[in-house]
Amino acid sequence: MAERYVLAIDQGTTSTRAIVFDRAGRLVAVRQREHQQHFPRPGWVEHDPEEIWANAQRTAAQVMGDVAALPGELVALGIANQRETTVLWDRRTGRPVTRALVWQDTRTADLVAELAARPDAHLVAERSGLEIAGYFAGPRLRWILDSVPGARERAERGELLFGTMESWLIWNLTGGPAGGVHVTDVTNASRTLLMDVHTCRWDPELLAFFDVPAAVLPEIRPSVGVIGSATALPTPVPIAGALGDQQAALFGQACFQAGEAKCTYGTGSFLLQNTGTDLVRSSHGLISTVAYQLAGEPVHYALEGSVAVAGSLVQWLRDGLGLISSAAEVETLARTVEDNGGCYVVPAFSGLLAPHWAGEARGVVAGLTSYVTKGHLARAVLEATGWQTRDVVQAMDADSGLPLPALRVDGGMTTNNLLMQFLADVLDTPVVRPMVGETVSLGAAYAAGLAVGVWSDVAALRRNWHRSAQWSPRPERAAALTAEYPRWQRAVELSIAWGR
Repeated sequence: MAERYVLAIDQGTTSTRAIVFDRAGRLVAVRQREHQQHFPRPGWVEHDPEEIWANAQRTAAQVMGDVAALPGELVALGIANQRETTVLWDRRTGRPVTRALVWQDTRTADLVAELAARPDAHLVAERSGLEIAGYFAGPRLRWILDSVPGARERAERGELLFGTMESWLIWNLTGGPAGGVHVTDVTNASRTLLMDVHTCRWDPELLAFFDVPAAVLPEIRPSVGVIGSATALPTPVPIAGALGDQQAALFGQACFQAGEAKCTYGTGSFLLQNTGTDLVRSSHGLISTVAYQLAGEPVHYALEGSVAVAGSLVQWLRDGLGLISSAAEVETLARTVEDNGGCYVVPAFSGLLAPHWAGEARGVVAGLTSYVTKGHLARAVLEATGWQTRDVVQAMDADSGLPLPALRVDGGMTTNNLLMQFLADVLDTPVVRPMVGETVSLGAAYAAGLAVGVWSDVAALRRNWHRSAQWSPRPERAAALTAEYPRWQRAVELSIAWGR
């Protein structure tokens, strides 16, 4: 049988990648382009949507050229995207009304506080499954409508379109102003605060609460299913899958059973646990969100714990303090000492997300003495990611009651063996890395391939999953870290108190 390939576009926070996979889930070819980060004011983070679209189109065309000579056929395209990042554009010209507001952007803090203080604010959590927070797309859309001259009037007349990055890319790929398809998938829609998480439809009362006109909204589709044809590529190919990047990683890690969980360690870290077709309400600071939906099947849900700063803390050690010259050096430096020397770093550069949701928190380095060296600081930087993961796992255990037999991990930080062993010890749970590390792209490819029959069902995808490495907890170390955990919690309290 001739090989069938699937293309994935992974539109991330810092770059856009196009990757081709074969039926075994093996990476065949990859292209990548970074895009510029714009910081016009403190706390403001923006991207140029047109630059990102150009990068997506270019990398996809390049990788299609890379595999053109191979035997077989490219049969589908799947898209994964940085979630919550918000774009509003003119349906006639295709021009954005302003730069995209990135998920890390904190400019909506005052608006969020105002909305949260309203007597009917409870409606948001009841319907959307999420707490009112500037992390989500709805407040960003509201800010653009209120702040860009003429935007609200044009939106109400139906002249503007809203979307997260997958909506923007799909619209452009399928024709843009000349008949582009304006859709979003259910996972991305679930991150807006505007969708009823039970019915998976836009909720009129939530739209009224956030003062968002329905005319700007895309149609909500399943994560797995044919959306349209990518006619903007050298050879048209069906767009057959779309997921937010963290849900794509859950899919790529083959976490299809309730209780299975993955954590992606990149700029931030994002831990998702599949809770099956039951929506589990969190009372411990997590997000109840959509995991994925196959066309014609019920929605699968997840609990999520989002941590804003993980790998970016290592970047700060490199670029902000100059203690290392490359990210890989942090492990070497951290191994020069046996422990953190009593030092703890809480990286609340723009507040803390799950499970604390303390936007006022600011970063602290606690426990400094003259004994502490740059090696101890490097170790504390790595351990901060482990401690934050423990905070999330502890909340998840309390909410779901589902056992966590192992934590599947992916992302750039998983090459750090010291961190991975610390995770296993601090969680007292095995940590497992898959053979294919590009799980976000792989998940998008799996979704698209399922829709067109490259894979028959999720059981076939599970058979593709293979372990690359595993770190098992060491009982004596796990016990010592449990005793040490209250010190980390005290450092978090100091971080939150600093901003009050």
